[in-house]
Amino acid sequence: MEETAMTPNLSHTDFSLVNDWQRDFPLVARPYAELALRLDISEVEVIERLQHLAAAGTISRIGAVFRPHTLGWSTLAAVSAPESRLETVAQAINGYVEVNHNYEREHAFNLWFVATASTRERVEEVLTEIGRAAGSPVLDLPMQENFHIDLGFDLRAGTHSARPNIDPMLSQHETATRPILESADYALAGALEGGIALVSRPYAMLAAKLRLNEDAILARLARLLQLGVIRRFGIVVRHRELGYAANAMVVWDVPDGEVSQVGRLLASQSAVTLCYRRPRRLPDWRYNLFSMVHGQDRQAVLAEIAGMRRALGLEHLAYAPLFSRRRFKQCGARYAGLAAANLTEAA
Repeated sequence: MEETAMTPNLSHTDFSLVNDWQRDFPLVARPYAELALRLDISEVEVIERLQHLAAAGTISRIGAVFRPHTLGWSTLAAVSAPESRLETVAQAINGYVEVNHNYEREHAFNLWFVATASTRERVEEVLTEIGRAAGSPVLDLPMQENFHIDLGFDLRAGTHSARPNIDPMLSQHETATRPILESADYALAGALEGGIALVSRPYAMLAAKLRLNEDAILARLARLLQLGVIRRFGIVVRHRELGYAANAMVVWDVPDGEVSQVGRLLASQSAVTLCYRRPRRLPDWRYNLFSMVHGQDRQAVLAEIAGMRRALGLEHLAYAPLFSRRRFKQCGARYAGLAAANLTEAA
């Protein structure tokens, strides 16, 4: 097997699959046959390669990455767990289906997780219960402004493919432009939680599950992409398994009137993989701008941060790199409950 320099465990064919199809995945009856045509291999081989990559943990799923707050409510949250109880608290957090990411990070607030539910009220209930279990105040940090549109992780550069957020539909308070969705949209999102199947006609399988026809599924996916509800549709990778062992959530204390300007500057940097404005929670939390940087090791991440601070003139701003220590949970958000909630409301 001929391997690539940036990702030594991937053959060139696997590299092309993983790198080139993180977005614009074919919305046709036989998508893997379309990939096979592009790669000059058989459809069977494409499916077998993707099965191997999934089994190895290199890819998480093939499916939709949804724009925040279009299907429900989500927030980033954190608690401070004593070292002696950290794993116990982490497992308690993992027990909530509403939680889809849960990481230990280097900070007094050492467990960071994302919670998604059909309503803000349900998210608050989950956070209250988690705070009680942790014996810690919970930082509730919903996104206020998004400066970065996720188009996938470019393995050639080791960075995300992205552009600064210039779409007015994706600016501050995204809920203000939340599109009107149908109950079938929520049902489709729920059915897509684990991604599409690695079979010749995955959309037909999805359609059968939802008692729709294949053309209706393809048309609905195309519509959700056009509306911006789906940010991208394609392969979702796991960075660590691809050799990017270090990541830091870099948080910044920016004067409130300058957050949008600084956020756009950071989002323009190839090293930045996410960039959001979130609220301060004084006196416990002073930072209001969040960015994510991945690298092959800790020193590479620190070098990227130092370079950005110099290049962008941000050396006067207080900041902190919260390196990831352990990944306790990582999966796509669970939308089946959102589908049920919206179907109930419509009844």
